[in-house]
Amino acid sequence: MNPASLRWKIAALVTLAATVVAAVVGLLVHQATWQRALDLGKARAEVAVDKSLASADVVAVDELPDALAAQLRPGRTVTWYGLDHRDEPWMWAAQPYGGDGREAASAQISMGSELLSLYALDRDMVKAALLALAGVVPLSVLAAELPNRRLRRMARTARRIADGDLAARTDARGRDEIAEIGAGLNSMAAGLQRRLLAEQRFTADVAHDLRTPLMGLVTVVELLEEGEATDLVRDRVRVLRSLVEDLLEVSRLDAGAEVAERVRVPLAEVAEESAARVGVEARVLASGDPVAETDPRRLDRILANLVLNAHRHGAPPVEITVHDHVIEVRDRGPGFPPELLADGPRRFRTGAAERGRGHGLGLTIALGQAQVIGADLTLANAPDGAVAVLRLPAG
Repeated sequence: MNPASLRWKIAALVTLAATVVAAVVGLLVHQATWQRALDLGKARAEVAVDKSLASADVVAVDELPDALAAQLRPGRTVTWYGLDHRDEPWMWAAQPYGGDGREAASAQISMGSELLSLYALDRDMVKAALLALAGVVPLSVLAAELPNRRLRRMARTARRIADGDLAARTDARGRDEIAEIGAGLNSMAAGLQRRLLAEQRFTADVAHDLRTPLMGLVTVVELLEEGEATDLVRDRVRVLRSLVEDLLEVSRLDAGAEVAERVRVPLAEVAEESAARVGVEARVLASGDPVAETDPRRLDRILANLVLNAHRHGAPPVEITVHDHVIEVRDRGPGFPPELLADGPRRFRTGAAERGRGHGLGLTIALGQAQVIGADLTLANAPDGAVAVLRLPAG
């Protein structure tokens, strides 16, 4: 019952148009009927004047209505419609009699019955118009419901596409404007799907092509003599290896080949181990001993990326708060960039330069792994820093 709905706007427009048509037709019928009644009354009055002239039945001109007397001309019958002293409607007719202009033959015809008939006609037309509107309004609402449903289906399809289901399509049959919108929506989704698949293939190809030479590079680095230059090379190789592993993980998530293996997991213990594994000092605050049924490896991957992101781009202390099926990772830094909160994490995009280093894959992987285990990952800014909230499915 949304008054701003297109259905109600169409119904209101149809109702307004029908009302205007009924009013115009009613006015024309009213005027035509009244004019016909006046013409008949005028003809009857003129016939009566002719009879008065033949029988010399005359009255003084002063006894006639002033408006009628002012129109008198010799040898000519004039008529006038008006109300008498009792507000009764009459049609008057008169013609001068004699040469002195002081007498005239006159007649008056009552128009009361014609006026009452006109009022009755007006009432009947109003009733007919109301009955017609009572039928037009529901029919217009029903007629507007079909395009309204088509538009709602397109809106649902657009939301599915926005949520990542680029295979969603809408019904674009027909030749009207709504069909054109549907065709445009399908074309947009197909274009986005092609671009995304091309990006996913590129990511997967790069990761797989880099893996083999990287393994050789790792082996060669271990054979180098110890020294400052060797340590620097090993550090860069470790960074490159981590990047390739992240790319491989992203490609697997894009392919939809990941399947969660659910077991009962102590959440606080996993949070402590994840922070320790990435070498980040984080304080874990747990309410009791919360346990959830989820995939421990993927949960560890999510928390590790969230903690590492808070360490790199935020400021200490990093806190992990564990509740029943809810885990919060909070830092005291500048918060997430507005574009990240608006558009979500994007690979190889880390926001402002002052937020630190990184490849922009950590949050992307965390979000992808959360989808695999059926969890909801929300990113937000608090007054004192950034907050990532992971809600695990209950049961």
